[in-house]
Amino acid sequence: MTDHGWYDDSSEYDEAVRRAERATRSGWAAIAGTAGALGCALIALAVVCVGTFAACLYVVMAADY
Repeated sequence: MTDHGWYDDSSEYDEAVRRAERATRSGWAAIAGTAGALGCALIALAVVCVGTFAACLYVVMAADY
């Protein structure tokens, strides 16, 4: 059993540690989810930009004929 000083009942301390660990895990999960969503949005934006550039290039090339 861990020595918690003057307070011998460690159940509240252990529960606080468990809550802190859960909060840390959920925080990292939220960070990872947000980073993943932003990464997907960045890739989608790049695809849209390349598609728009290709469409504009096609229109310019087709106008010359």
